[in-house]
Amino acid sequence: MEKSNLGIMEYHLLSLIWENEPLTSMKLVQLCDEAFNWKKSTTYTMLKRLQQKGFVQNEGTVVTSIIDRDSVQSSESESFVANTFSGSLPGFLAAFFNGKTISDEEAEELKN
Repeated sequence: MEKSNLGIMEYHLLSLIWENEPLTSMKLVQLCDEAFNWKKSTTYTMLKRLQQKGFVQNEGTVVTSIIDRDSVQSSESESFVANTFSGSLPGFLAAFFNGKTISDEEAEELKN
């Protein structure tokens, strides 16, 4: 399965899974109802999308992630920079900071 970009609600669902895993699919339905006001069918549809994209598995009604949060955030960030700033990290940073200054400590952290 090739992992592809996540939609915003797919990412929110994945975050909910990371915060509560392992969890039963019924517990996930309950959490999605509380967090997003989703019906059971919506939760299962979104869960199936995450499964098809290779982010989660649902085996024996137990839902777990296949890929960790840091890996997803890194991949999504790279994809965003590639698609929005033609892969230019300096272009992204210039737009992100938009003339704001950063401390020497923040600059060093970015450099590292």
